[in-house]
Amino acid sequence: MQNTKLLLTSFTLVGLLALAGCSFPGVYKIDIQQGNVVTQDMIDQLRPGMTRRQVRFIMGNPLLTDTFHADRWDYLYSLQPGGGERQQERVSVIFNGNDQLVSLSGDFMPGVSRDEALLGKDSGTSVTAPAQNAEQPKSEVPAKPGSLLDQIQKDIDGVQTVPVPTPEPLDASPQ
Repeated sequence: MQNTKLLLTSFTLVGLLALAGCSFPGVYKIDIQQGNVVTQDMIDQLRPGMTRRQVRFIMGNPLLTDTFHADRWDYLYSLQPGGGERQQERVSVIFNGNDQLVSLSGDFMPGVSRDEALLGKDSGTSVTAPAQNAEQPKSEVPAKPGSLLDQIQKDIDGVQTVPVPTPEPLDASPQ
């Protein structure tokens, strides 16, 4: 009888510990990511008039292509940190009938980081239309001797071009 009571008590204790482990605050919960990762750098590279192919090269394949709105691509990204609130970002890219980029809407704006947009601060980065006649060459600062940039520039300057062999034409005469 006492043996049964001890066994029942130990099963109850083990069961309670197992249940407590499920909600114990130290248990690791994974982050769940879904969709396309879109960065501010990607948005800053987009320009009106780009083709679908160019946009796909920069942004990747869209997550959603609507059959009824063939000129719109949607990029969605959601992140739910382990045990935290789900965050979602959306960017829609719209093309005209000539398959050229005409519009962009969503959580990112060209030239403005998301933090700056939320806080309303000006980072000094602005998107302006280029002046027609005011082309000024940018002064380039030479790389410091021995630096990684200097080494890369030397490697680029030393590249030898190799001619591509052209295949001989096929003999079209019947044999």
